[in-house]
Amino acid sequence: MEHVTEGSWESLPVSLHPRVLGALRELGFPYMTPVQSATIPLFMRNKDVAAEAVTGSGKTLAFVIPILEILLRREEKLKKSQVGAIIITPTRELAVQIDEVLSHFTKHFPQFSQILWIGGRNPGEDVERFKQQGGNIIVATPGRLEDMFRRKAEGLDLASCVRSLDVLVLDEADRLLDMGFEASINTILEFLPKQRRTGLFSATQTQEVENLVRAGLRNPVRVSVKEKGVAASSVQKTPSRLENYYMVCKADEKFNQLVHFLRNHKEEKHLVFFSTCACVEYYGKALEALVKGVKIMCIHGKMKYKRNKIFMEFRKLQSGILVCTDVMARGIDIPEVNWVLQYDPPSNASAFVHRCGRTARIGHGGSALVFLLPMEESYINFLAINQKCPLQEMKLQRNTADLLPKLKSMALADRAVFEKGMKAFVSYVQAYAKHECNLIFRLKDLDFASLAQGFALLRMPKMPELRGKQFPDFVPVDVNTDTIPFKDKIREKQRQKLLEQQRREKTENEGRRKFIKNKAWSKQKAKKEKKKKMNEKRKREEGSDIEDEDMEELLNDTRLLKKLKKGKITEEEFEKGLLTTGKRTIKTVDLGISDLEDDC
Repeated sequence: MEHVTEGSWESLPVSLHPRVLGALRELGFPYMTPVQSATIPLFMRNKDVAAEAVTGSGKTLAFVIPILEILLRREEKLKKSQVGAIIITPTRELAVQIDEVLSHFTKHFPQFSQILWIGGRNPGEDVERFKQQGGNIIVATPGRLEDMFRRKAEGLDLASCVRSLDVLVLDEADRLLDMGFEASINTILEFLPKQRRTGLFSATQTQEVENLVRAGLRNPVRVSVKEKGVAASSVQKTPSRLENYYMVCKADEKFNQLVHFLRNHKEEKHLVFFSTCACVEYYGKALEALVKGVKIMCIHGKMKYKRNKIFMEFRKLQSGILVCTDVMARGIDIPEVNWVLQYDPPSNASAFVHRCGRTARIGHGGSALVFLLPMEESYINFLAINQKCPLQEMKLQRNTADLLPKLKSMALADRAVFEKGMKAFVSYVQAYAKHECNLIFRLKDLDFASLAQGFALLRMPKMPELRGKQFPDFVPVDVNTDTIPFKDKIREKQRQKLLEQQRREKTENEGRRKFIKNKAWSKQKAKKEKKKKMNEKRKREEGSDIEDEDMEELLNDTRLLKKLKKGKITEEEFEKGLLTTGKRTIKTVDLGISDLEDDC
């Protein structure tokens, strides 16, 4: 490892506690990084700080150390239930990681208690843990922290506990706002005292972060740490020791290229990024079957309880593959990651920088590779200009095996694989349609046939984006996909039971009057009533000007005519009857017998 240093910890203008220095030696950090040497003195001199530094530059220690030093210097010591510092971070994994780093220091200071509040855990247990152990330093995700402020009925008055707050840290501040936590952050800030030190730490400064700086910081000092050896006019946002590559290949070649690469780098540690949770589920299963002799794990945002366990287990591995979404793109420090592989480019350009930053951290070397379709090649120039992130081309690997037939065989043998493939394809297309850089990633230019082949689909799914399109280059398998069974016998038994129930319902409903599908009965009835009224209105408008009363009299005249024809009455009686039927005297005279006969 090559040290990127700004001198030893002892050279700081403010002295650190001997036990803090001892903990740094235990962790193997004898020297500071630039962001640490710039930020720590400002924080300890009671300044608010907005720090921007490339990913992997050591931002965590840049706020953990000042928090401890500020709490150690308090005149009035913290009680068990008093909160002195809060660290808010966007993801559970990052919160777990910060909590772990913090514990290396707090074990030397038993007077301080720390607590971790994240999703995927029982909030009631979190309340009880705080009441029993306290939490002078809270590490939390925004949603769970906001929820804890509403737990007064359970005996936790967090609003009172935070009155003693000295330090608030927002780590990965831009990501906090990207993920829609702005409302939660604003709610939390309302509970916190104004007299506090606040730090915002991020790899990129967005307009939203700028707005948060104005709202939450008082006269902040801005710290921006850039890579050495880069021209001032061109600020590189990725670590200088990162080797960044791209590979251009067709959609139906991409999976084969990925597997070939992973098979040739089995002894190394990889992160493989996909655009959606469904893609992680599908390709993770595929890689498990096709890349043997290496540990493969999957992690994405829809996993509720397994994420922490998987994350901690992968961190301990010497080599392995973690298939993931952007939930692992921010701030996560996994030791000795050799390659970051981006199977799908991220939905926005800044996420590209953060993904790459999972390797080449704190002076280590590392490499990143993004796979692009031929129509996406202009993304390279866009990244160079927009993110100051230059990439070099990696040529297509030769002698790659065609593994798509094997993937199709897996889908034919197990309905779970078939369904995962269909969901992955649909989610990929939907994510592609929402890409931030839609001038390059254009849905209408996508070769759906080649893409479906790359997903090893047995048939095209039914979805709005494909409606009305023809795919002569895609040949579906000559199999009724409804007959593909689940390999899991319990799931297959449940599926067969459901199919039988549907068949029975269909048989029972045959011959019954069919209502319009997907419309409530009440709406159908209302529609019929409306139609009936419209018909009656139209008849009234198109019919003669004869009123209801006149119609009744006309019917009476018709009956008299019939009696006359049958010889039951005389002509004299008939005329007399017409003249005595009521008010229709004028019309009756005009009609005459011949007219009445025509009307009949």
